[in-house]
Amino acid sequence: MIELQHVCKAFNGLPVIDDLSLHIARGEFTVILGSSGSGKSTLLKMMNRLLEHDSGRILFAGEEIRSFRPEAIRRRMGYAIQSVGLFPHWSVEKNIATVPRLLKWPAERVHARVTELMTLLQLDAERYRKRYPHQLSGGQQQRVGVARALAGKPEVLLMDEPFGALDPVTRATLQLEIARIHKALGTTIVLVTHDIDEALSLATSIVLLDHGRIVQSGTPLQMLSNPANDFVTDFFGRNDVGIKLLGLQSVATRLRSGEHAGGEPVHASLSLRDAMSMFLVRRVDRLAVVDGECRALGTINFSDLLDLRP
Repeated sequence: MIELQHVCKAFNGLPVIDDLSLHIARGEFTVILGSSGSGKSTLLKMMNRLLEHDSGRILFAGEEIRSFRPEAIRRRMGYAIQSVGLFPHWSVEKNIATVPRLLKWPAERVHARVTELMTLLQLDAERYRKRYPHQLSGGQQQRVGVARALAGKPEVLLMDEPFGALDPVTRATLQLEIARIHKALGTTIVLVTHDIDEALSLATSIVLLDHGRIVQSGTPLQMLSNPANDFVTDFFGRNDVGIKLLGLQSVATRLRSGEHAGGEPVHASLSLRDAMSMFLVRRVDRLAVVDGECRALGTINFSDLLDLRP
């Protein structure tokens, strides 16, 4: 889908992206992770030509991105940023409809697409369609920004720290929404963040940058279980890797089928990290487990959490 081959970018003679090669597959949720100044946002902006790379090649759908007109490639790549960037004097509906109107979609199709996306992002279409950005909360504005980025049915959704300015509760809610949208639509998503927990919870693939170079890339489990070097270990937190590993696995992976336990059951989809909290709060050593339809599956024991193997 997107491939970078030996890409370099410098500002005032200082390298920001240094001989970077990367392949992002169709349908993948790739999170670009790194500390401030590592080159994350620069890398993202080069993918849709908001910034031009100095050397190397960037391919989109097999073609060099410089073979596309900038506006053409941006219509095929949705872009959502932390500051949202909604047009203040346009209604929610008009903001979301920006790209479809540029693409000259029929009015009926535009209206239907706006309604579809507002429903997908859990914004009541009839209630919010005619409102203006200043009449929305920060979380609602961010939802509108994501809807606008998705409106033209882009092949790729680029997101640059989209939830960074939100409070923790709203941020967590929107992270769940983006994960749900990725699962429902299969859109290729590339998200930039410095938030480790956000990366681990959302990504199918993580790319860790340092000084414009890839230190390591892989699944969240690979990054935690097999760090390439001390930098990776320290970045993810040398002393709490075990807790993070528990967050990547579900109760279903440690299920003891056919066993029984009293008390309120937990769902098999619950993370082992949350299960540990349940054990500590309830002061028990065994929990009953049910599926999404509340059918009994078995149990999980506290001792099962000590096995951190994938």
